[in-house]
Amino acid sequence: MTSPGSLLCFRAVMQQLFERPFNPDSPAGPARVRTHRSFWNAWVIIFFMCFWSIAGSAAAGAEKARRTVIDSRGVEVRLPERIERVATISDGLIEGVMTVLGVSEKLVGIGSRSLKRVWSYQFEAAGGETFSYTGGMNPVLALNPRFADLPVFVEGPAINYETLLSLKPDLVILRMGACNLTATDDRVHMVLDTLDSLDLPTVVLHGPYFSGKAHPQSIEREIRILGRVFEKPGPAAQLAAFIREKVRMVENRTRDIPAAQRPRVLVLGLSSTAREKGGAGQVFGKDTMESYFIEEVVHARNAFSSRGHFKLVNTEHLLAINPDVIVLCTAAAYHPPRELFEAPYYRHLRELEAVRKRRVTALPWTPWNCEKRLEYPIDVMVMAKAAYPERFADIELGSWVLDFYQGLYGVDRKTARKLRSAQWLDWTASGPE
Repeated sequence: MTSPGSLLCFRAVMQQLFERPFNPDSPAGPARVRTHRSFWNAWVIIFFMCFWSIAGSAAAGAEKARRTVIDSRGVEVRLPERIERVATISDGLIEGVMTVLGVSEKLVGIGSRSLKRVWSYQFEAAGGETFSYTGGMNPVLALNPRFADLPVFVEGPAINYETLLSLKPDLVILRMGACNLTATDDRVHMVLDTLDSLDLPTVVLHGPYFSGKAHPQSIEREIRILGRVFEKPGPAAQLAAFIREKVRMVENRTRDIPAAQRPRVLVLGLSSTAREKGGAGQVFGKDTMESYFIEEVVHARNAFSSRGHFKLVNTEHLLAINPDVIVLCTAAAYHPPRELFEAPYYRHLRELEAVRKRRVTALPWTPWNCEKRLEYPIDVMVMAKAAYPERFADIELGSWVLDFYQGLYGVDRKTARKLRSAQWLDWTASGPE
């Protein structure tokens, strides 16, 4: 588009060019010579004015093409004109949103090995029978098999900046609170300062725990920021609304339950690591997302009334808590209810009322789940079905999970089943789907 300044210059030049032509034999004599010289001087001045006007317009247009986005820090980040190569540090949230938005092909490097890994797990029951679980993976790997070949530029807590630079990313996106970025503020500032010194545009997201408030609204904000980064604010808003509606449905069904009738639910992480430390498992306190789901969405009560995330408890403590419902989560490996019912090393926990009444269920396989990802509504539904089976009797969990995957990622039924298997949720299927 031509600028107003350029149009004015063009008019001025035309006026000069189409004045009455110079005739050296006219009676005007020397006066006309001076006029002729003035004409050319004016033309030269106007030419340079036009040149700088057009150049200025081009510079202004280039500047306008440089987009900005305000990230979770409240920092205005200048984005490249074209974003074709993206490096991330996340455990699946960023990559999941990129998949939904249709830009996952832009990913050239990752900061979490968990996105590449395929897990297996087994345990031995009391009679010596072995139960195995295989093919467990993050849903984004199941949807994007090429992620298995992506370079990883984070080793433990340390970023390999040489590897990162070799990827030539247009943009780096970090999720603070991811398992590789849960350290102190000093380390976080050092990472950001280093990236800035390398002149790498960096967008920072804050997961719920890192932001200091265990609430899913933080995840919605992250989704919307990514929508603006990839110039897809509409689809990002639809994604956030889809997840919110799934959670709201549970909340609306249970909000009228009187406090005295609300069961005590315990999210319990069984693990060999806990046993090696003299404990029976890890539990989640009042300041965790798990507790928010239990008390604010499902409208039950968190059986562990203290604060703390992944707190180690021993058998005696668990027996004293004696919850009405137990929800087993991913903790160092996958732990299905059957392990609690049959494994010899958990024989003392069979005195728990929830175990005796078989009110034990399991969350999806979600390795490296330091901050919640797009699939967290499945956790909510599993908790709700376990706490209030009569209120959710109309929901067949296996089909609900498939519907959720289809709505979340826009995939067909066959792919949704693949995702359900990847999160070791096939136990939820109880009939035709």
